[in-house]
Amino acid sequence: MGRRPRVPPELTKAPFTLAEARSAGLSRRALQGQAWRRLGSGLYCWTGLREDTWRLLAAWQRRLPPRAVFTGFTAAWLYRLDVDPIHPVEVAVPEASHARSRAGLVVRRVRSLDAVVVRGLRATTAQRTLADLCRRLEPIEALVLLDEALHKGLGRVNTSLGALAEPAESPMETRLRWLLIKAGLPRPKVQVDLSFGRADLFYRAARLVIEYDGLNHRDRLMEDNRRQNALISAGFRLLRYTASDVFQRPGFVVTQVRQVLASGTASRVAAKSA
Repeated sequence: MGRRPRVPPELTKAPFTLAEARSAGLSRRALQGQAWRRLGSGLYCWTGLREDTWRLLAAWQRRLPPRAVFTGFTAAWLYRLDVDPIHPVEVAVPEASHARSRAGLVVRRVRSLDAVVVRGLRATTAQRTLADLCRRLEPIEALVLLDEALHKGLGRVNTSLGALAEPAESPMETRLRWLLIKAGLPRPKVQVDLSFGRADLFYRAARLVIEYDGLNHRDRLMEDNRRQNALISAGFRLLRYTASDVFQRPGFVVTQVRQVLASGTASRVAAKSA
């Protein structure tokens, strides 16, 4: 039987740099053994270590120049937004820095770094992070992120899409709203409190409630049915859509909502004329 690899206890608690490994008595060649996993250029961890994104980012911060800050999706994750922060890790450095991109890491050089400390790590401010991502993403993906940021209290961003952002509770609610706005329909209100609960989307003048039914709809089917009956009994109109409607039948969704809004307008005109 071969000898068991030496595993210094101090290297089992978090990802570590090559310099830290050498200080613990391990060579670069030793780190090629089965006890270790390479995370990126000059960054490793013990294979028995539970994956921990924050610890990985903390290790990268130790590896990077002192003025480097996390940016892009990595910074967005630090603000607790639902994004992938480590494929790759994104950082920004001053223009004069010699840091460069490498496996698992993207380095961008910028003139100014408006950095703050978020959960113990250096990152661009929430406003800068969101504005940077809005310039990179397709409009709908940017709006999903801006909606989530509003919902989590990060504030509104001064971009072309910022005025459209609403504190939606799920990405699919945002996608449904975007579908209606892109079709030229009026902007619905979002998460409106009614006497029978909250409406995902709401057109007050037409008394139209629009709901997105996600994966948990089946679990709360009885409650939703009771709420639907109460809404209809109170004179509200109700339309419900799923992901397949939004992605596979967008034209049908738009046509149906437009027809209900038009019939609501006609009903109000008739009532005033009576």
